[in-house]
Amino acid sequence: MKRNATVGVIGVVATSALVIALAATTLGNPTATPAPTALARTSDAPSSPTPSATSLPTDTPVPTDTPVPTDTPVPTPVLVPAPLTGRPVTVEVASRHPIAVMIDDLGPARPQSGLSSASVVWQAPAEGGIPRYMAVFQDTLPDAIGPVRSSRYYYIAWAAEWRAIYIHAGGSPQALATLRSKGSGQLVYNGDEFRYSGTFHRITTRRAPHNLYTTGPKLRALGKHMGAKDQTYTSAWQFAPDAPLESRPYGGTITVSYPYNTIKYAYDRTTNTYLRSVTGEKKQTDAGTGIRIAPKNVIVMRMSFGPLNDGHPGAPRLEAKVVGSGTAWISTNGRTIKGTWKKTALTSPTQFYDSSGNEVTLTIGQTFVQVLTTSTTTYPASFKAGSDQPPATPVPSAG
Repeated sequence: MKRNATVGVIGVVATSALVIALAATTLGNPTATPAPTALARTSDAPSSPTPSATSLPTDTPVPTDTPVPTDTPVPTPVLVPAPLTGRPVTVEVASRHPIAVMIDDLGPARPQSGLSSASVVWQAPAEGGIPRYMAVFQDTLPDAIGPVRSSRYYYIAWAAEWRAIYIHAGGSPQALATLRSKGSGQLVYNGDEFRYSGTFHRITTRRAPHNLYTTGPKLRALGKHMGAKDQTYTSAWQFAPDAPLESRPYGGTITVSYPYNTIKYAYDRTTNTYLRSVTGEKKQTDAGTGIRIAPKNVIVMRMSFGPLNDGHPGAPRLEAKVVGSGTAWISTNGRTIKGTWKKTALTSPTQFYDSSGNEVTLTIGQTFVQVLTTSTTTYPASFKAGSDQPPATPVPSAG
């Protein structure tokens, strides 16, 4: 009984071993078929499962740089010389219709606004020897211009050189008659304050009539309303860049006098400009911009003036022989030459020539034109040349 039990146990153990061996073989290689001697192998070390093929690692992809977006190139604007100054400006700016504004020069009107921004400034005597300005704007339009004053015929003649938008507050009978008949573009575009009051305003810090002002943008809008169109302009004068510093003189002055205002220009070698002073203002400054008045060119011309005899009470209004020729002094790059001015018709430009009859070349920038009568006693002018040698350096005192 015990033997049979022992045999049964051994059989069970053997059977179990065979099952385990078969299971291990099958699990190690699921597709393998057990060999006929599998039972005998149960007493040996179990067979190792057949390793499966190991896949080769692939190369890690190298990241590529993300392209950086580039800015779209901005085209360089085409620049051309401004017709009244020679400054490089865009074609659009060079095509602006010039605007001429009459500006007061009585003591209560100083300092004026807008003069530093003008391309060209004309100054000439009015009645009683009191001078008046006409500032011509083209490549720069300031936010404040004034005080605006009345018109005179000879200023219309200078504005007519550009068929300018002509801005004024009333005028002499002669001037107003001319503007009524030829103020729609024949000579100028008549921008009278009494007709277009909305373009002007009065400031509260000054008394009338020295408080009438306007702005550059408003005048542009008025010009378009009156039919003044932008166009391509040809410069009436020749311009060149500043002379090299080493060829400019040291010092030099220009002095011109009207009965109620004396103007002095002091040449500044570094900036190649003429620093302007007037009676009551040692350093004339634009009230609108705070900029010192300092043109690149100063022209002094003598012209025949006479009483207009239009019935004006008090000092008679003046008329001038604007078409013709006369003596002129042209100052630029610190040096002054004596020559002539010529104007052949009302709408023709006033041009300037040297003693040999050659047209002068001005420096790029602003020009002031000082118009005097032929009377050297009442309207004197003097020119002091600068020196080509630097001023002596003061020797410090021993004490």
